[in-house]
Amino acid sequence: MGEKMKLYGFEVSGHVHRVRLLLSFLKIPFEWIITQYADMNSEEIKQLNPWKQVPILKDGDIVISDSNAIMVYLVKKYGNEDFWLLKDPLASSWVQRWFSYSAGELRYGPSTARRIQLYKTNEDSEAPKQIAAKLFKFMNDYLEGKEYLVNDHITLADLAMYSYTSHAPEGHISLQPYPNIVSWLKRIESLPEYVPLKWSYPSMKDY
Repeated sequence: MGEKMKLYGFEVSGHVHRVRLLLSFLKIPFEWIITQYADMNSEEIKQLNPWKQVPILKDGDIVISDSNAIMVYLVKKYGNEDFWLLKDPLASSWVQRWFSYSAGELRYGPSTARRIQLYKTNEDSEAPKQIAAKLFKFMNDYLEGKEYLVNDHITLADLAMYSYTSHAPEGHISLQPYPNIVSWLKRIESLPEYVPLKWSYPSMKDY
């Protein structure tokens, strides 16, 4: 590995955090370019990603956006693909399924509810809370008797779902009704490679 990787992204972004988690697990040194919303209209960001979205990973001459795409790239190039994405066809399909949940229900549920509260937007907060309730009920039931989402060890499925789930309380969504989710979150947080996502309102953490 030559030039140190650069990761562009917000401090409070769960999408950025899942990439930071994986970089920590893979022990890959990188430079974190902490961005602000005003930076999204900069020429540098527009050249790196015409959609003006983060995270963006720059690995030498390679530029990748989208958090799940970045994680797949990192695992395939620098990690153990069979460990993180799993070799078994059915298990691997479940990793992809959790990717879909992270881009769908997680984004439009807990992530949106949190964004509404953090940035005080005028959007309806009830719809994302209803999506979150349905998702978390499914996750909590699914995690019964399981340590991680797909296998007996952490995979990209867990990283994709962790950040916005853990910070759901910042969107006024309590995690107390979901003990299996809470145990899963604490299990991830106990791993030595774990790095935290910044809490904008630390007092709102309820697990």
